[in-house]
Amino acid sequence: MPQSFCNKKAAMIKLNAETRPILYSFRRCPYAMRARMAITKSGITCELREIVLRNKPEHMLTISPKATIPVIQLVDGTVMDESFDIMLWALSQNDPDGWLKPLSGNVDDALLLIKQLDGPFKHHLDLYKYSSRFETEDPALNRQKALENLQPLIDRLSHNTFLFGNKPCIADIASFPFVRQFANTDVTWFENSTPLILQNWLNSFIQSSLFKSIFAKYTPWTPGDPETLFPDPV
Repeated sequence: MPQSFCNKKAAMIKLNAETRPILYSFRRCPYAMRARMAITKSGITCELREIVLRNKPEHMLTISPKATIPVIQLVDGTVMDESFDIMLWALSQNDPDGWLKPLSGNVDDALLLIKQLDGPFKHHLDLYKYSSRFETEDPALNRQKALENLQPLIDRLSHNTFLFGNKPCIADIASFPFVRQFANTDVTWFENSTPLILQNWLNSFIQSSLFKSIFAKYTPWTPGDPETLFPDPV
């Protein structure tokens, strides 16, 4: 397990033990997407509770006052409310495709790249995507700055099919949901203004059976609803 994960303490809240982890998620959230992909790949089965952002369940807010998605409560009561931690926890249980073993570099290099994207790139992505909320911001300028912050990915993809070699690793899985969000803000601009290698990399994940499976629609959860298993066992 990566040292960076071992050093980070998950919130510990002891509540009634459940038969399997409870995962609070929101289908379109990029953070939740990457957590669901890691959970699916690991083979762990959770109870999925899809939420509506404007009406967050009381239990979720009790175990994670931060009130962001995703949140997972393990059987022993441990709560994790950072998508990074959820990915690393799931893959530490089972990592069949070696997402924590990049072909080039090491997992700490991959985690550093994710951290850089979660910072400056995500900042400018939000100012671009949600420009109507920021009247003093120039969406075109923030779009350009977001693209500039993707340059480390573009540089890596100019040498390899994926970010750390010729197979995906955790950096690819954690990054592409946000690049997808960037692309979907103005599809025509993205297709005409970004390198084809970046577009091909993104599309390889969007078109994958794994992504399609974790992007399935679920009815929002309310207390008393029957348990919904994730991944869907059918």
